[in-house]
Amino acid sequence: MAKDNMKLSRRDFFKASGLIAAAAAGSVPVLGGLEPSLAHAAQSSGEWSSAYSVCDMCFNKCGCIARVQDGVVKKLDPNPKFIKSRGMLCARGNAGVAQLYDPDRLKYPLLRKGARGEGKWQRIPWDEALDLMAEKMQDIRKKYTSCGHLFSAGADLQSQFVGRFAEVYGSYNVTSHESLCLLSGSRAFLDTFGEVPFADVLNSKYIIMAGANRFEALVTPDSIDLMTAMQKGTKLVVLDPRYTKTAALANEWYPIRPGTDMAFMLALAHVIINEKLYNETWIQDKTYGIDQLREHVQKYDPRFAAEECGIPAEDIARIARELAAAAPAAMIYPGRRTSDYKNSTQIRRSFAIVNALLSNWDQPGGLLAAREVGLKGVPYDAPWYDDNPDDRVDAHKVPMMFEHDGSFVLTRDAVLSGKPYPIKGWFVYKTNPLGTAPNRAKTIEMANAMEFMTVVDVAMSDTAWMADLVLPAPSSLERQDPASGLQGSVACACVVQRDAVVPAMYESRPVFDILKSVAGKLELGEYFDFTIEEYREKQLRGLPNAANALAEDGVYYNPSKVYGIYEDRVYKTLSKKIELYNSRYEGMGVDPMPVYSPPSKVPKNRFRMVVGRSAMVTQTSSQNNAVLHQLTGPNTLWLNTASAKNLGIQPGDTVEVASSVGRGELKVEITDGIREDTVYMLSGFGALSPQLSLIFGEGASMSAVLQEGYDEICGNAALHETIVSVTRKVAS
Repeated sequence: MAKDNMKLSRRDFFKASGLIAAAAAGSVPVLGGLEPSLAHAAQSSGEWSSAYSVCDMCFNKCGCIARVQDGVVKKLDPNPKFIKSRGMLCARGNAGVAQLYDPDRLKYPLLRKGARGEGKWQRIPWDEALDLMAEKMQDIRKKYTSCGHLFSAGADLQSQFVGRFAEVYGSYNVTSHESLCLLSGSRAFLDTFGEVPFADVLNSKYIIMAGANRFEALVTPDSIDLMTAMQKGTKLVVLDPRYTKTAALANEWYPIRPGTDMAFMLALAHVIINEKLYNETWIQDKTYGIDQLREHVQKYDPRFAAEECGIPAEDIARIARELAAAAPAAMIYPGRRTSDYKNSTQIRRSFAIVNALLSNWDQPGGLLAAREVGLKGVPYDAPWYDDNPDDRVDAHKVPMMFEHDGSFVLTRDAVLSGKPYPIKGWFVYKTNPLGTAPNRAKTIEMANAMEFMTVVDVAMSDTAWMADLVLPAPSSLERQDPASGLQGSVACACVVQRDAVVPAMYESRPVFDILKSVAGKLELGEYFDFTIEEYREKQLRGLPNAANALAEDGVYYNPSKVYGIYEDRVYKTLSKKIELYNSRYEGMGVDPMPVYSPPSKVPKNRFRMVVGRSAMVTQTSSQNNAVLHQLTGPNTLWLNTASAKNLGIQPGDTVEVASSVGRGELKVEITDGIREDTVYMLSGFGALSPQLSLIFGEGASMSAVLQEGYDEICGNAALHETIVSVTRKVAS
């Protein structure tokens, strides 16, 4: 896209985009600006109204207030009573109105009429679309059993209904977006503390962030609390091969060699243990395996770590002492996205172990246990299918997979091999594997292997572009959702829900309505025999004041203990203690303590690709937003100044970045803010779908370049295993 176009105002953009229509022969117009009725309403001068809602522009689910005039949402404001986001709303949240009135929104059910990816679509009525979906699901079940159908869902308040439908339909094969994102960290902390913690950033005195970038990759309340804590004197040490905004504001930044975080953490443990800087009484009482750990870390001294990490040994030792001196109000920040390396679970185990040595569990300024929210489940008994296979297609490939998340990478391999059994149907809701999963070419091959593929989404994502049936979903401002429990570290344990702020536009329908209708056609209607209101009543049955609070404040807080939750509780581990030495791992043939192995060497004039986020980007779902795109623009390739000189690359050059699985072309950004052996680019560009008009063909696709490694314990994608070449493109 031309630079001048990026300067369009939001109003001009909508006006221009209203002229767009689908270009493929035989297709129908599926794009456009506001409907005539809304355009007319926008010119009138009626009264304003306000309604509570919950942002859907990322996973944080921050509270907001929609300001509505004549049926048109004019503005989103933060909900001042929503403590998790500290009464604030970020750029993405403010841009939620642009998602609602996005000219690229899907409007009608569409049936593919040409080859996959050819872009030939036929508009069909909803009753025909639902009949076809039910018919194809029934056909696949008869030919391949219920497990012949795969279900994939993103982070959304209605995604739970996709899992419910899959189970009653009879399929074990469900994958979540989280298997491309955070499961290694969850696995590691769960297997150390018995649950996944929340970081009390606000009250911490010393924080080490390894790879986490909280001033750009926003997490509420951590990103906000970190700034407040630093203003009060908290020390922040950042380990990152890239000079991020978080690194720029830190007290100390170390451009660590990618893949060596474990060596650094084990060296911290070496110093803390050998210099007896830990609370011996607490460790003996609360942890299991201190003697084994003491012996294990002897070889991982700061000099060893310095050779591996590129960080001076004296700095490593000093940081260990400072960290221990601040304990228990000190932490290795757990992070969130942990899809880095094949040993990411063990890397994150080393993070967890150092936290345990700080005695910071369940303590102010440390790692906190989940607080009581109080929502009730809505149980059901799914039918049994005698003809089903024994297990999921990705089972037994790694020892400790999360069943409800699966492994997308391993599932894709199984689909392509047809083993242990074929999967020929795929239902996708609110996630975009063609834009987020590594090795896009392989995901395209996976889509081509399907006999029938249905995608439900707000816009024509790359994944929808490859589907057989595309169904338009309403935005979060147009639908009613079940209640959801949220944890906000020290901030809160709360419940939120959504009601429609404005009626659903065009012919969009919530995925709940779609699945309920199809369940009825498949004689499974009893499992969806409720409304959202009835479902919420069951969820809130143990919280008598919640409904009123949600109506009056847009959020319900369950008063609950913040610290000392584990005073009278045993840990959910095999030893019933915090496991420095994991006895369950030992029994499964997995290293019970993290064993360091160096990352593969990067050849000369090659680079390790690392991934990351900006404050305006949510995987691939916000780049085509008219407001955010003006702030983000196309992605660029970060390349170190010295590396660029060696390759003869000048500022502003177009380069080709290539790996063994794919390539892309984009502008280079030459900077001293990245290691010489490392490159970086933002995800979500280089889209295949022309109906993402702002990012189609703009920049390069991260998913096209990344290779498909996976964590060897839980199957989480390993996105930092990719080595690339960078070549200057000469204008023809």
